[in-house]
Amino acid sequence: MSNAQTSSSTSPSASLFARLNTTDELQKVFDRYDANGDGKISASELAGVIRALGADAPPAEVRDMIAEMDADGDGFVDLHEFADFHRRRVDDAAAERALREAFDVYDLDGNGLISAEELHRVMNRLGEKCSVKDCSRMIRPVDADGDGNVNFEEFKKMMANGVGVGRESSASDPNGPSSSAV
Repeated sequence: MSNAQTSSSTSPSASLFARLNTTDELQKVFDRYDANGDGKISASELAGVIRALGADAPPAEVRDMIAEMDADGDGFVDLHEFADFHRRRVDDAAAERALREAFDVYDLDGNGLISAEELHRVMNRLGEKCSVKDCSRMIRPVDADGDGNVNFEEFKKMMANGVGVGRESSASDPNGPSSSAV
């Protein structure tokens, strides 16, 4: 009964993750995966679940999935490892949403790219005095594909490296971000 009661404002995936975070629900899902009831999920049991869901995964991919969850390296996934994996996935999803929200602050036109012009407008709104040329220079080290913009994947990589959009290391540019050098 409580499983059927979800808020209409909650997305289906958020609702699923919220339910999977309860011990009882995790146990139920784990038990479905653990076909022989031995308290651990094997690669063949995981492959069976994947097939039952209408997908097919090569044996190497199934082994990789088991290895990702298998903290103790015994080749199987127990309930504790299964629960830890699901909690990490929830944390990863929340981090991805937070990064997307931060990216969207800079992506003013919503086209999936942060241009020098957009960075300039945001930086100026934040009280940072810089030119579009300065912003182009700030984007350059982050712009892996060389299109003059920062896409979401480049933004995630930049944030993972601890550098923010519009923040250049003064060690790499002795004149600072306001320099007119290109």
